Amino acid sequence: MGGKGTWLERASGWATKWTGSSLAFGLAVGTIVVWAVTGPIFTFSDTWQLVINTGTTIVTFLMVFLIQRAQNKDSRAVHLKLNEIVAALPWSSNRLISAEDLTEDEVRVLTEHFRKLVELAKQDEDFKASHSIEEAQVEHDRKQASRGPRSGVGSGPDEPRGRGAQAGFRS
Repeated sequence: MGGKGTWLERASGWATKWTGSSLAFGLAVGTIVVWAVTGPIFTFSDTWQLVINTGTTIVTFLMVFLIQRAQNKDSRAVHLKLNEIVAALPWSSNRLISAEDLTEDEVRVLTEHFRKLVELAKQDEDFKASHSIEEAQVEHDRKQASRGPRSGVGSGPDEPRGRGAQAGFRS
């Protein structure tokens, strides 16, 4: 896949890799050392200070865009990998594929659904039993109906509620 894309993509990819290298860090440190050592030579003048201020401002300005580019690319790649996993697993909820494209309100709604799923998982003996809110609710209702009224069993604050409560949420 190397060598593909526009010249600007290739150049920014190269710059991102190079600026993250030890050599680039060493060069930056060396630049600061040279600047500091030359301070007495230039009597710590305004021009001497302006050189480092202008240089660091330009580098910082460009680095902001390189860092954002790298983060965007990495984020897209991670989302694609997660989407592949969600789509491939038979027990996962496909409504999470491309969740990064949802609105804030849609994310809040899904978050609330998964909070409910966590609460149901805490009540179940087998925390791997279901993979969607709907199935979790149906399975939870079925288990509750089959257990019938059981006073005091597993309901005290010091009594374990099953593996799901101890292991945490897993869906």
